[in-house]
Amino acid sequence: MRSKYLFLLNIFLTPVLLLPAVAQAILPIQHWQTSSGARVYFVQNRDIPMLDLSIDFAAGAGFDRIEKPGVASMTNRIMRLGAEGMTEDEIAQKTADVGAGISGRFDSDRAGLSMRTLSSHAERQQALEVFTRILHKPLFPQNAFEREKTRLLGALKESDIQPGTIAGVTFNRLVYATHPYGLRASGDIESVGKITRDDLTAFYQRHYAARSAVIAIMGDVSRDEANAIAERITAGLPAGQGDRPVLAAVEAKPEKVIRLIPHHASQSHILVGAVGIARGDPDYFPLFVGNYVLGGGGFASRINDEVRQKRGLAYSAGSYFSPLAQRGSFVISMQTRKDQAKEALDVTMKTLRDFIAHGPTTQELRDAKSNLVGGFPLRIDSNRKIHEYLGVIGFYNLPLKYLDEFTGNIERVTSDDIKRAFAARIDPEKLITVVVGAEEAEKAAATR
Repeated sequence: MRSKYLFLLNIFLTPVLLLPAVAQAILPIQHWQTSSGARVYFVQNRDIPMLDLSIDFAAGAGFDRIEKPGVASMTNRIMRLGAEGMTEDEIAQKTADVGAGISGRFDSDRAGLSMRTLSSHAERQQALEVFTRILHKPLFPQNAFEREKTRLLGALKESDIQPGTIAGVTFNRLVYATHPYGLRASGDIESVGKITRDDLTAFYQRHYAARSAVIAIMGDVSRDEANAIAERITAGLPAGQGDRPVLAAVEAKPEKVIRLIPHHASQSHILVGAVGIARGDPDYFPLFVGNYVLGGGGFASRINDEVRQKRGLAYSAGSYFSPLAQRGSFVISMQTRKDQAKEALDVTMKTLRDFIAHGPTTQELRDAKSNLVGGFPLRIDSNRKIHEYLGVIGFYNLPLKYLDEFTGNIERVTSDDIKRAFAARIDPEKLITVVVGAEEAEKAAATR
């Protein structure tokens, strides 16, 4: 029986919806609040007998305390390793028996749980029972806590010597200074060593509250069934204190900072960037389309073309914005041989300055829009992808018609919009530059 459910689940994990069905499925998003104040976002799709469910809280890495980063991520991890009446193994067995999957959701802003299950009554009810028990009655077992803490400390020791990790950790700390976004989500060796089980239970009680929860439901259930599910999974959550936790605003650094870090690696890992934008920024689409031209479009982007294609200066090169509840970062990243780092940085900075000054060409803008609009169906071609969007729309209070209006918002972007948006937010003379594996890069950075 167990193998039958796993077989069915594997079938339905694949994207099977054609575009017309998807376009119909994403409209409309139904939205309401539970009796406990949680916000619910629901899309019904009867095409396949699957249910995707998630619940998110303002409990991401940004809510860690500066003196003890890592508590938020460990709370999210350990709460799934034992609940009232169920051991870690029993949780795994009960979900596997009905072909369900339960996992954690965690990033800088949010944390929670997600579940995928067959929508048939018996299988759905057993999966929901496990999901709800984990959510309401996590035990944070001491043995699991000690095991995961030891595992994490070992992983951190290994990761701390990797050039990519060093670059990312250093860059975030320089961009965000004392803001929690600058903390390492996993924590560091010193802070993880200080974390106690009491820290996890306190974080859970404070942040996993019903009134601040956002629920996303996608799949083969009715509105009444979705409402019953939402009420069920929020009824036993902590009461919490006050309104949903809110992070402090992020302030942009007003000066250029260069950090050169020696490393024995054969490549230089380079990050250049600054504070970027928050979710819901009015210039999101000009920056989204513009960055596709600048560095987000892979082989179609200027940075990749100038640095990698034309000159062979990097193994990878690109740029991206990371919009968060507060202002996320804008990042240009690349990896290059140490003896090519100077030239790679010079070419990258010239490319950025030219783009901010002049914006995309008419052809670049046309191609970017065509690729982004043409690729949009792939963003929503499965229940899982639509469900992920529901979670984002709900947590960040984006318009319910966000998906419906996505391609239209792209089409309306002009070159002037892009130039204005980039010039207002990115100053090429006041960027953070981190080079791990610095050799010739020291000269490059000093002369820029």
